Formats: sequence, C-alpha cells, structure tokens
Amino acid sequence: MMLRSLLVGAGLLAVASASAEAATWTIDTAKSHLGFTGSENGAAFTGRFGTFSGTIVFDPAAPSAGHADVTIATSSATTGDQQKDGALPDSDWFAVAKYPQAQFVATGFKPVGSGAYAAVGTLTIRGVSKPLTLPFTLAISGNTAKADGTVQLIRTDYGVGQGAWSTAQYVALQVSVSFDIVAEKSGS
Repeated sequence: MMLRSLLVGAGLLAVASASAEAATWTIDTAKSHLGFTGSENGAAFTGRFGTFSGTIVFDPAAPSAGHADVTIATSSATTGDQQKDGALPDSDWFAVAKYPQAQFVATGFKPVGSGAYAAVGTLTIRGVSKPLTLPFTLAISGNTAKADGTVQLIRTDYGVGQGAWSTAQYVALQVSVSFDIVAEKSGS
C-alpha cells in the first residue's frame, strides 16, 4: 500500500512538473509586425522592420522563468520615403555594414495585470546595450500566442543619429517602437 501511494505521488509530481514546463514559441514573421514612429521637422513618420526572428520560452504559470531572444535585421528598416530609406543604413543611423543586427534579449517576464506582462531584458542597437522593460499584452489560444505592445526609446541612447542628427534639431530623439507578434508553439 505504501509503495502504491509512493508511485501515485511520484506520478502526480511528474504530471505537475510537465504541465509547469514553459513552452517554446517561434515568431511567425509573416503574421507579425515590428514598427517605429518618429518625427522629422515636426512631422510624424512611420516605418517598419521587414526582417526579424525570435524564439520565446514562456509559461503563464511561471513567467519569471521565461526568456526570449529576438533579432532584427537593421537593413530591413523602411519608411516608404526614398530619402529616409536611403539614409537609414548609413553610418549616421543604423550603420548596417558594421552593425547588421539589433537584438532584444529578455531574461524574464513579470505579470502586471490581466493578460499584461513586462519583458525584462536588454536591447542592443549599434553595439550599445541598455536595460529595457518592454510592456505587452498577451493572448494565448491553443498553440498560437499574440502579443502587442509599445515602448518609447531615445534613439541617441543607442547611437542612432550621428553628426548633425545627434540632436533633436531635425529629427526628434524619442522614437516609439510598436509590435504585434504572432508566435506558434514549437512542436505543434
């Protein structure tokens, strides 16, 4: 009887451990959007990064144990304006020849409300790494997760905008980065 109780207890522990394991989610870039909004001479403009990828490990029951790694091709930044699009890859802006990628690495997630979280991590652009807390809302339906959020950055904190562009005289220092991410559970 004691052996049976021990086996049942071990089985329940194994099931509980398996259900508490975080799932690995892969970003579906075809269904996702990573954009930015800035201002030049007082006029707002929007853009997007067309190439990015990432993997997220997340369990709503234990968000602090999760992590994420998202890589963005800086050369994929476009605004639809020929002059801006021609300048963004240059050394004054993203310097894509030297820094072809930006990266956000989250080391954990914090719940901040019903369906709302904050990814705590580090953003690296142009070789400059800064701590960043990224707020987002999350909805999981079956094997699909949808997350969206917005964060404000000061572009010069990351060296984006050199020379005449290093002040707010022509282009505002604050940039709003927004995302609408769809991710699929790996192995599903």
